[in-house]
Amino acid sequence: MAQPPVRSRPVTLRLTQICDLGAVRATAGIIRQFLAEQGCDEAELNACELALVEACNNAVKYAPPAATTLPIVVDCHCDASRIELRVKDHTAGFDWPEQPTLPDSESESGRGIFLMRALMDEANYYRAKGENELLLAKQRVSIPSPTASASDNDRIINEMVEELSSCYESLSAIFRYSTAQPNIGNLNEFAQRLLTDLLHITGADWYLLRLAPRGESRLEPFAVSEPGLVAAPLFVDGTSGFSVEREAAKSRHVVWFDAQHPLRPEDPLASLRPGASGLVHPIFTGENLIGTLTLTKPVANPASSSLPADLVFTAGQTNVVGTFAEFFAIQVVNARFQEERVASRLVAHELEIANNIQQSLLPRELPSVPGFHLAAACRSAHQVGGDFYDVLRVSEHELLLVIADVMGKGVPAAMFAAILRTMVRAAPELAHQPAALLARVNRLLFDELSGVDMFITAQLGYFNALHSQLTVASAGHCPMLVASGLEAEVRPVSPEGMPLGILPDTTFADELVQLGPQCRVIFYTDGLPEALDAQGERFGQDRLVEWFQAAARDRLRAEQLKQSLTATLSRFQSNMVLNDDQTFLIMSE
Repeated sequence: MAQPPVRSRPVTLRLTQICDLGAVRATAGIIRQFLAEQGCDEAELNACELALVEACNNAVKYAPPAATTLPIVVDCHCDASRIELRVKDHTAGFDWPEQPTLPDSESESGRGIFLMRALMDEANYYRAKGENELLLAKQRVSIPSPTASASDNDRIINEMVEELSSCYESLSAIFRYSTAQPNIGNLNEFAQRLLTDLLHITGADWYLLRLAPRGESRLEPFAVSEPGLVAAPLFVDGTSGFSVEREAAKSRHVVWFDAQHPLRPEDPLASLRPGASGLVHPIFTGENLIGTLTLTKPVANPASSSLPADLVFTAGQTNVVGTFAEFFAIQVVNARFQEERVASRLVAHELEIANNIQQSLLPRELPSVPGFHLAAACRSAHQVGGDFYDVLRVSEHELLLVIADVMGKGVPAAMFAAILRTMVRAAPELAHQPAALLARVNRLLFDELSGVDMFITAQLGYFNALHSQLTVASAGHCPMLVASGLEAEVRPVSPEGMPLGILPDTTFADELVQLGPQCRVIFYTDGLPEALDAQGERFGQDRLVEWFQAAARDRLRAEQLKQSLTATLSRFQSNMVLNDDQTFLIMSE
């Protein structure tokens, strides 16, 4: 742990810590508390803390064996205009790049340098024999008296800092593991590596992963961050004593525990982590329970005023936990696939389980807004595909409609669909700006998509029921169709925009559509017009428009439109095997 700070001046703090990764968080927490006492705002505190963690981690990781007994010295200087952090290490040193760039997803180095340079206004590295010094500096800004606008700005800045760190770190880890997927080998060792990365990204200090044996409702301990801790099996349907893990598995929702909602004495976790604060995340694929993942935050030491209070998982960190849980669920299913294939070659059963993964990405129930109805359907040509739709409630009268098609089939396409779903859901502040949301997702996914020669077409629609307006943006997707009026005239809506993963800085356009009386709207993937009949003829865009106009004239509502379109496609294809995934989302008055 970090030694007690030695203050040399009222606005200067010096800390020495042992050369151990476990001491980094305590050091960063003390520095954060010190800067908070100097009046630094949340954005400055977050930026300095994240940059310092990266700097100290590097000082520990790259220290040669002979230097592991030497302390790492951290100096923090703060005045009204500037914050300086100086970290002295005993590594071999390296050449600091003049313009750090974002490394590719497979790179094992360079991310920390890029993150520190992005968070701070100045970053310089001074090499010397036996000791090096990293200088990180940030200019302070004068904060006006609190207003609604200032509060909004603080929130946006904090979200950007959190996104830059947790989102990039989590995606890099996910894609690094995805690249190595064929060589996973031992699932337990893979889980240990994956969850150790998760601890680092979220700032947690401990985890317990339980898995449910296939077809059973018993949670068996599978991986724990501290060897030697023994956790007994937990029966989901058990009635003896309360357990937050059992509650999460039963409710299918994240369960939190902290100082205000402490673990009950009879809870198994209470004996493993007394007084802990954290969460339990249930892991499901479709209706099947895979397991539970418990993470805890460091517990503050009430006897030391230098240590920060209990930390809370932010919304961004909670999303990261969910992403890791979904990714690990896929690995568990894949591992079980392989075991089953070796044992019995039950390919059909494997594909059925994989289909459950894809179906779990789709909303179980569609939200609604007053005066409008929604219906949707998704059929995969190969049981596991890349088609995807979602509906997010923005407010009582606002929805975000999403439809996407990942190029390709099988598990890789389903994995990209899962990541796209997480990214869209992680940015609710951009729901009313579909073009901006597409641009953000494209920037985050470009390296990974282009690296495997894949792309995604997508269309987003922000719907305001009070004004009957739909703001639409498209990434190379099929045109949305709108029918309104007595004659149900059909109008295609297809704003310009390239598919995700083609260019890194693609610009997308919003198009505002005013919906008239008796309006009907359909989003769909290219599997509808590309459907083939027994003679090899395509269903075609014209036939789709004709059906939509006729159905709209009959004043069919969303669910009726869904049933009519499903029956029309079935008759056309004469029960032939699908040649492509077919997905659509319909809205009606």
